[in-house]
Amino acid sequence: MIDIILASASPRRKQLLEDAGVQFKILVAEVDEKLEPEEEANPEEAAQMLAEKKAGAVVSQVLEQTPANPTVIIAADTMVVLDGEIFGKPRSVSEAKGMLRKLSGNTHQVITAVSVWMVSAGEAQNVSVGRKTFADSSFVTFKALDDETITTYLRQGESFDKAGAYAAQGEGAKLIEKIEGEIDTVIGLPVKKLLQEFPDLLS
Repeated sequence: MIDIILASASPRRKQLLEDAGVQFKILVAEVDEKLEPEEEANPEEAAQMLAEKKAGAVVSQVLEQTPANPTVIIAADTMVVLDGEIFGKPRSVSEAKGMLRKLSGNTHQVITAVSVWMVSAGEAQNVSVGRKTFADSSFVTFKALDDETITTYLRQGESFDKAGAYAAQGEGAKLIEKIEGEIDTVIGLPVKKLLQEFPDLLS
């Protein structure tokens, strides 16, 4: 028997994994997600690094408890990138408005990195840890947004825990003209690719 842990508090990732039929529990560890300027220069590598950091923090917690069963830990990080600039989660209404103005009428990249760790621990001296990290990208084109549309959207309140200040699966869908690639990658967890890489998650 394998225990599966989602190392994310995101209700969107939880829903995506549940919809795929994966049985799991949630365990989250706080990590510092601040990036150095040189890390921001390569968003895909930065997203993978943060996903590994999130997973690794939960792995440490799991090993402290000496799990009885092999355990798989899944962590993810999503970045919105426009012209080399990473858009994180907005910290204010004005910052969210600024992000949406920049995204308006443009095509941006959404990168979601996933880090999957397998932990087996029998005796204290017999611990095995393996990991694999990958990233998937989709491209999102926004409609041209006027200030009234942006203000109306921000009143929905779904911007503030979302990279890029919008939710593709929510009211934010109305801002989008088209998506090239998997929408699950934009939402925050490329489930199709995850299950291709790790089909045993469904067993």
